[in-house]
Amino acid sequence: MRAVLTLILALFLAFPAVAQEASPEPDRSATGGAQTLEDIMARQRGEQVDNSFRQTFGDPDSAAGIAQQLGTLGGASDPDLWRALRFNEADISVSAGGDVAKVLVQDGGMAWYEFRSGPLATYGGLLLLGTIGLLCLFFLARGRIRIDEPLTGRTVVRFQFVERLAHWMLAGSFILLGFTGLFVKYGRDYIAPYLGKDFNAVLLEGSKFVHNNVAWVFMLALVMVFFMWVWHNFPNRTDLTWFAQAGGIIGKKHPPAKKFNAGQKLIFWSVILLGGSISISGLSLLFPFELPLFAKTFAVLNNVGVPGWFGMAPLPTVLAPQEEMQLAQAWHAIVSFVLMAIIIAHIYIGSIGMEGAYDAMGSGEVDEAWAHQHHSLWLDEVKAKAEDAASASGRATPAE
Repeated sequence: MRAVLTLILALFLAFPAVAQEASPEPDRSATGGAQTLEDIMARQRGEQVDNSFRQTFGDPDSAAGIAQQLGTLGGASDPDLWRALRFNEADISVSAGGDVAKVLVQDGGMAWYEFRSGPLATYGGLLLLGTIGLLCLFFLARGRIRIDEPLTGRTVVRFQFVERLAHWMLAGSFILLGFTGLFVKYGRDYIAPYLGKDFNAVLLEGSKFVHNNVAWVFMLALVMVFFMWVWHNFPNRTDLTWFAQAGGIIGKKHPPAKKFNAGQKLIFWSVILLGGSISISGLSLLFPFELPLFAKTFAVLNNVGVPGWFGMAPLPTVLAPQEEMQLAQAWHAIVSFVLMAIIIAHIYIGSIGMEGAYDAMGSGEVDEAWAHQHHSLWLDEVKAKAEDAASASGRATPAE
């Protein structure tokens, strides 16, 4: 929970207009109350500026008389109008679009755009490329994890058909969501310059369609996997031994494990928690007006006192729909990058990283030698159940 809260706060810090503490109010007497050079420089540095002095729009008492054609008519000028629009204080009526169409100026969009095209693109890409690079180095140093014992030729059922179906639904949908999300994120920078803007436009249009619809398959599979495997993924004492021996990945020891070892449990809970968070933020993006996410989350954090732990002012609990979508999109992308890195490591172990691992989700059956090396406690349980079933069958007598 603390990690999730830290990520929320780290995300919010990326939007300096709301996360930084206000600087001391400068002396504006020389400008007649208007903003000063110091205000402008502080805003350019990303500091929060108290804009309350700019939210007084118009002065009817200073309006020019009816016979005077010069001066500010009606006590309000064009700058007053644009400031009122910026601070959402203008009296606007629209013929279509509802309340969201009344927001004509929303400067938080620039902070979101700069975060998305800057830190998110840079560090997200480095995370994925760095993960792939480290796995390549590990493979060169360690090689493939082989089965130490000779294959017995006897197999044991590792996963039933419905389990494999849910796994491949989850895996396939996540891969599609990952690639289409990366196309949308990096298409303008790395696809359009080389393959053309028309190709990129068609690709992104298709990616958007696939992303929005395959998401439902991902969420369904996530629920299926949770209810089928959650009982096998609670921590137990054998996990400590697994960690102490590095899971047999480093060295030659192969610690005992039940159906899922400690490493697989970490993968499971990462998929459930991070995948669940991605799903919730995705639903908020699909239905931004029906399912706002961050205003309610910030209210909870304020009630708990989390901002005070970091010396911050309370987080805003009234957000425009555009702000909700910007925060939800940024959070959606951050968590997706983290989960993609984890899944890349999972794919490595389940394919070229470990001999015989793919069979568990391929045919659903594994050789007893593989099961004994990686999941000895689980194999003992399976054999005990088979012996009990055989004994019960042998004792049964036909009805007279």
